[in-house]
Amino acid sequence: MELYAELHRVARRELARSSGQLTLSPTTLLHEAYLSISVREGTAFADRPQFLAYAAKAMRGLIIDHVRNRRAQKRGGLFEITSIETNDGLVSSGIRELTQLSDGLDELAKAEPALAELVDLKFFCGFAFTEIAIMRGVSERTILRQWEKARIFLHRSIRADLSV
Repeated sequence: MELYAELHRVARRELARSSGQLTLSPTTLLHEAYLSISVREGTAFADRPQFLAYAAKAMRGLIIDHVRNRRAQKRGGLFEITSIETNDGLVSSGIRELTQLSDGLDELAKAEPALAELVDLKFFCGFAFTEIAIMRGVSERTILRQWEKARIFLHRSIRADLSV
């Protein structure tokens, strides 16, 4: 039950980051992520933080898929009557940023899986640097150096996307 509560908190955080643009509830997001994780064969996790980071990544992917699907529907996938005062600029900007962050994290996971997990634990799961250091059995200073390295990698990745 404690793990479920923690995952529900992660789902609420993820949805809060979307600025209320989604129609998903935290419970729906959590259950969809669980279904996504449970169908993968051979998935094993060494410890709780690794599972939480993986669950946060699954939730992030589901949110991005949901936003992309909703945007596709607005662009002609389904007929929809909207008022003139839509916030499409805000939604498009949020979608673009979320997609760039997701793509950057995917690149980071290929290059440095431990750094990508650190970002998931800090940014998506909401753990403090001290908690992550304890989970990993290293000093907080080591975690801070790794965080800075991940942050620089993501910044460069996102900036490269903007210049294309």
